[in-house]
Amino acid sequence: MNEKIKQKIAVLPTDPGVYLFKADDGSILYIGKARNLRQRVRSYFQSHRPRDAKTEALVRKVADIEYIVTNSEMEALILENSLIKKHRPRYNIQLRDDKSYPYIRITNEPFPRVFATRTIVRDGSRYFGPYTDARQLRSLLKTLRMIFPFRSCKLPLREETIQQGKYRVCLDYQIQRCDGPCEGLVSAEEYQGMIQQIIQVLKGRIDTVAQEMKELIERLAREQRFEEAARWRDRYQLLMKYAERQTIVTTEPIDRDVWGIAQSDTLAAAAILKIRDGRLIHRHQFLLENSQYHSAGDLIQAAFEQFYLNAEEIPDEIFLPAEPTDLAVLESWLKERASRRVRLFVPKRGDKFALIQMAQTNAAYLLQEIELHKLKQLHRVPDVLLSLQRDLRLPTPPRRIECFDNSHLQGSDFVSALIVFVNGKPRKAEYRKYHIQTAQPADDYQAMREVVYRRYRRLLEENQPLPDLIVVDGGKGQLHAALDSLQALHLTIPTIGLAKRLEEIFLPNQSESLLLPRTSSSLRLLQQIRNEAHRFAVQFHRTVRNRRIFTSELLDIAGVGPRTAQKLLQAFGSIANIQNASQDELQRVVGKRQAERIYRYFHPDT
Repeated sequence: MNEKIKQKIAVLPTDPGVYLFKADDGSILYIGKARNLRQRVRSYFQSHRPRDAKTEALVRKVADIEYIVTNSEMEALILENSLIKKHRPRYNIQLRDDKSYPYIRITNEPFPRVFATRTIVRDGSRYFGPYTDARQLRSLLKTLRMIFPFRSCKLPLREETIQQGKYRVCLDYQIQRCDGPCEGLVSAEEYQGMIQQIIQVLKGRIDTVAQEMKELIERLAREQRFEEAARWRDRYQLLMKYAERQTIVTTEPIDRDVWGIAQSDTLAAAAILKIRDGRLIHRHQFLLENSQYHSAGDLIQAAFEQFYLNAEEIPDEIFLPAEPTDLAVLESWLKERASRRVRLFVPKRGDKFALIQMAQTNAAYLLQEIELHKLKQLHRVPDVLLSLQRDLRLPTPPRRIECFDNSHLQGSDFVSALIVFVNGKPRKAEYRKYHIQTAQPADDYQAMREVVYRRYRRLLEENQPLPDLIVVDGGKGQLHAALDSLQALHLTIPTIGLAKRLEEIFLPNQSESLLLPRTSSSLRLLQQIRNEAHRFAVQFHRTVRNRRIFTSELLDIAGVGPRTAQKLLQAFGSIANIQNASQDELQRVVGKRQAERIYRYFHPDT
């Protein structure tokens, strides 16, 4: 543990909150929550405590620690999940694409609409989901449309607009898919009653709705309204067919979610069985990213928090295959969210354990399906890569291509960038930025030697996969510089240089460049890779240059050093915002004395 980390830990508060581990380039490695920030963070760096491989690799990379204090551990849990979704750190377990899962929305209107959405608007509307299977969601909505005649239009229906006769019934009314609220053919009270039945079906309360329908059919028959009775009879039969498709898994009329977790060497999957009134009404399935080296309890804790943070409905009981790492906090958090007690169980035998086994089987099947798909993708080689292999005479198809580009302005703010393409597609999570440390201003060759050496020394140290092809932006000089670094590391990786002027390709040990036809798919791919590397490098260079320009102006203020300037820019975002900030706002970031100096610098007349 270096001195900077020691000092950070020493001043950490003992309050609950969220901590962020950062790498030397400022990227966030890991986000965690704690009941006691100082005690939790210190535990990572105590040498006498046993650490798994994941924690060992994480601790080696930590260069800085930030924290946010919260009022309670439950607040920390919510904040932790929000930050994980925003930053997607490399070492946190994450639900894959959970942010894009659709919901069923019932709008907050006198005549509500029912439709699928991926955006939650807090306007009083009700939401059901998320649904991890979009096809199942579409099928459910189609069934609801056949049973209940709710409107599909987007008209802003209100009592006064209906009475004014502004709207006319559409085709849905003619085919008996809508009762015509736009012309006042159904009252708001009757329509809202139908919406309540839809809500009951979505909650799994099918028996209650079926009984109401039977009573309505009998009443309409007694009143000799036989056509209406026949329509509701048909809808009742559709509802019963829908109910028959739902498996009855228990006789207990309790709302339950049953969790299953399956884990392999590189992946993990979760399955959640939603049981309402004894019926299995829905199954959620999703993958867990960054799951290596984590126990089942860790996976359940992380997935549980992220899933129920967005869930609009929380059941009375939740069955889990293993105990999460912090059971008491989860129970307290769910009690607060649901405004009632939610019990968590880890069944070991009997009928309840059989439900866990069913969920575990579903999770295992999902994991097996994903692994088979990945295996197929692994063996499939895109045609463009086969063309590139042929044109460059490579020993294997270049599935993984890495490209370097340097950027500077008259030798100042010298930086470099690395981009990664896998199977012909960019993998932006693996892009890297480099500040040039050893090269003289405008020495492009030495800069290339430095970044190539740093990149592949790191991959060797971490036992990470090496590329099938390295592309450097430039000609013979840049190519030879990259080859020097690979030779120093005793690596033999196919490497080429791509010059912009004539789109020449330079190969090792060949005096003449290779010119591919302008229509060649191989050349187009190389150009795409080179242009993406150039874009990424220039973007990074502008950021560094702007930061230097802004910071240098702040350094003109007496008592403001580089660290204080950086802290101000992170807090306010720009020099203009710092200039417009009040002395109290500045004081919250840098302290009273420095805040006074900074304020007087920008407001000398005060």
